[in-house]
Amino acid sequence: MTNLLITGTDTDAGKTVLMTALIAYWQRYRKLESLGVMKLVQAGVGDREQYEKLFELPQSAQTIAPLYFKTPVAPPIAAEREGRIVDLTCVWQAFQELQQQREFVLVEALGGLGSPVTAELTVADIARDWRFNVVLVVPVKLGAIAQTVANVALARQTQLNLKGIILNCLHPDAEAHLEDWTPIPLIESLTQVRVLGVLPNLRDCEDLTKLAKAASNLDLEQLFPKHLCGQN
Repeated sequence: MTNLLITGTDTDAGKTVLMTALIAYWQRYRKLESLGVMKLVQAGVGDREQYEKLFELPQSAQTIAPLYFKTPVAPPIAAEREGRIVDLTCVWQAFQELQQQREFVLVEALGGLGSPVTAELTVADIARDWRFNVVLVVPVKLGAIAQTVANVALARQTQLNLKGIILNCLHPDAEAHLEDWTPIPLIESLTQVRVLGVLPNLRDCEDLTKLAKAASNLDLEQLFPKHLCGQN
């Protein structure tokens, strides 16, 4: 396994939280020079800026977010409003460059698996065509079970390599409602996909030690290649 695509059940599920936790863990136990970080397509200020704020990534801004739209809406809509097209050539080239240069590449998707990347392709289509390993972030909230089942069904229909599910406590009171809103045995029974761990509330966290610790409590052997997930 040389890559991992982090997707979610929808927008604001916690993809960036998981990304920053995994990068912080990698930085703590390995070298950032061996990790590639990329946003599949960015629309509006946010993810790339957060990575650059928290980490001194040995990458250019163009490889972190090779396709960047100013308008914070779905890429095909943003492209139309800005008089551009969603040309994924630069994204593929940046991903290939990182794959060749780094031991492992973390890629953050946009929205959920069904979110449009172009007028013809969804995140799930890209994940299939580019052979991404995928992890699904699920926010702990009412309605999360149905969204999880729907996204896993799409992953299965698209024949994705779904490594597992990460539950994210998006709000401070979410952990107290974990068993009511996202009971792990029920989610695993309905989806036949393993829950690889639970992230505490880290929405506004910039503490790299805290982020790395949160990542260390996840099933990292399913997220990183086995020879890379140990603590040196």
